[in-house]
Amino acid sequence: MVKIVDRKSLGKKSVYDLGVVKEHNFLLANGLVASNCFNKSHSTAYAYVTYQTAYLKANYPVEYMSALLTASSGIQDKVEKYRENCQRMGIEVEAPDINRSQEDFTPQKNKILFGLSAVKNLGQGAIENILEAREEAEGKFTSLADFCERVDLRVVNRRALETLIYCGAFDRIQNNRRQLLNDLDLVVPWAQNRTKEKESGQMNLFDLIDNNTSSNNGDEVFEQAPSSPSVADFPLQEKLRLEKENLGFYVSEHPLKSVQQAAQILSPISLSQLSEQKSRKKISAVVMLTTIKKIVTKKGTPMAFIQMEDVTGEAEGVIFPNAYEQLENLIMENARLIIWGKVERREEQLQIIVEDAEIIEQVKMVMLEITPEQALDRSIQASLKGILQEQSGERNKAKMPVVAAIGQGEQRQFIRFGQKFWVQDDQKTVFSLRNAGFSAYAQPLLPS
Repeated sequence: MVKIVDRKSLGKKSVYDLGVVKEHNFLLANGLVASNCFNKSHSTAYAYVTYQTAYLKANYPVEYMSALLTASSGIQDKVEKYRENCQRMGIEVEAPDINRSQEDFTPQKNKILFGLSAVKNLGQGAIENILEAREEAEGKFTSLADFCERVDLRVVNRRALETLIYCGAFDRIQNNRRQLLNDLDLVVPWAQNRTKEKESGQMNLFDLIDNNTSSNNGDEVFEQAPSSPSVADFPLQEKLRLEKENLGFYVSEHPLKSVQQAAQILSPISLSQLSEQKSRKKISAVVMLTTIKKIVTKKGTPMAFIQMEDVTGEAEGVIFPNAYEQLENLIMENARLIIWGKVERREEQLQIIVEDAEIIEQVKMVMLEITPEQALDRSIQASLKGILQEQSGERNKAKMPVVAAIGQGEQRQFIRFGQKFWVQDDQKTVFSLRNAGFSAYAQPLLPS
């Protein structure tokens, strides 16, 4: 981008277009001259296109975002960016589905169905083969065996099948992805043998029955397909990791979604709000580390550059040597952390200087049980304030929130104390509160 640093008049000059050797002025009526027509027409065209796209986005958001995703289906970063925009607009992008997905992203009321063209390891030939097989008389695929028997496994290869399983394309048929992966070792050779039998004209008993009775009997063929011993599905976090690895992002849900609501008690910002923060402002955020680059400074001390993400977006972070020494054991890919630090702006780029962190599952809070009468008693308020201030110590080290549960039953209210009353050590705080006659205990932020 060009930045204008100075302006001065050069008097009257002939106007030329770039690459055009002749003067490019136009005579109008009454001797008037129109110059610089190219730039003005160019700006007008851009303004018109901007108006059109803004109108479509405002009035047909699902269709508009479907078109954007389709146009960018070969560029993973853009697909992820537009998918996040959909999320902010309240539009769900559904996972690929072998029975419903088309080549392009498809608008469906308030949802968008993922297009097969954006699935890794799935070339144009494989997509066309799947769609053709699905459009034949047999209709929708009913099982992994049915799918493998009807598509051309020379085109839809093993890697493509694995990717379709990892990204959830078979979930509506069989949602145990680990079972499907294990079955591939048996089903693929079985399907290849059936294809050879058909090509050679050989038929088995079930095929003969199928040709002479209703088509429903054909299901018996696939009931005879081999399968591996039953296994439990991948844990949710592993399933999401494999989605990200094979698709480029998460489609089932984000790994931080399950902790997002509970983590609000820690007063974090979302990464999409980073641009709204002032430089050097102290912040906290609940994030997952996606990329870690460790380096050694000229002084021989280690530090790290990290890439973080949450449900709303991504951000870059820097961990300088002093903080790195304390946090080294926590800095690993896919770690879910609550981080504390400050915002840094460098040439229009934002990053977080990470000063402290904690594994989100290990974060605790101090719960305090008090009655409405105690909450209104000034002497009790003063006693409670003194204890919490004593346990806070240095403010930048007090990371544990204190929550008061006031009342009982349906009238019970939860109130979080301000950060200046947060504490450093849960055990010492609980001990001090109990010695003063309060009912207090430490509790994990996330339920086990």
